[in-house]
Amino acid sequence: MMLAVDIGNTNIVLGIYRKRELLHHFRLSTARQSTVDEYGVLIHNLFQMSNISFKDVEGVIISSVVPPLVQVIVEMCVKYIGKDPLLVGPGIKTGLNLRYENPREVGADRIVNAVAAIEEYKCPLVVVDFGTATTFDCIDAGANYLGGAIVPGLVISTEALYQRASKLPRIELEKPKKVIGRNTVHAMQAGIIFGYAGQVEGIVRRIKQEMNAPVLKVIATGGLATLIAGETDCIDEVNPMLTLEGLRIIYDRNQ
Repeated sequence: MMLAVDIGNTNIVLGIYRKRELLHHFRLSTARQSTVDEYGVLIHNLFQMSNISFKDVEGVIISSVVPPLVQVIVEMCVKYIGKDPLLVGPGIKTGLNLRYENPREVGADRIVNAVAAIEEYKCPLVVVDFGTATTFDCIDAGANYLGGAIVPGLVISTEALYQRASKLPRIELEKPKKVIGRNTVHAMQAGIIFGYAGQVEGIVRRIKQEMNAPVLKVIATGGLATLIAGETDCIDEVNPMLTLEGLRIIYDRNQ
């Protein structure tokens, strides 16, 4: 078995693979203060619930956008799993042709998503990852990674309203029945959900124009992808496991 770990700003997602098959996946809150042993115990308990032993894991691959946690998770893998993990970063074989001004600036999650999308879908395409930040990653017909756009995520936007506007409450991210809210909570939900869907549509439309690709497949992933995908027709498919699939592909390419 192989363990894939994606360390994000909000969540850590883990996937257990047997060859190409995703057997189990788990989502943890990203806790920057947690220690090697705390993560070891937590992941050990999750494995036990799924009848998996650390001894079953033959390899580990990690992508991260949280530098302080990389060494913690690496040490956890070495101490508890007995494996030195493969890290997505400079020097690793991804098979991705980066047309970025400085390839080292591209986040590991964006690289992993692009690798998976090229493998699973027909180019050209755009990957929209709804995470702490929402990223738009553009791949042309020749499977070249061109770059993209980064905007504040849904949760960040919602929290900014609550923190900076004295009379606005903290709300749940739920779709309201109507765009015209009859109370403050519904009005905020309408503005955030429908406004965010409109933002996605606008950016995708501009990407299509700039790439001169009117027929462009748009893939959504990330924890909040389903919420927004249901409110716009510019997203062709939601693939919540895209990042884990990309990690599996990169792991295989480095064996």
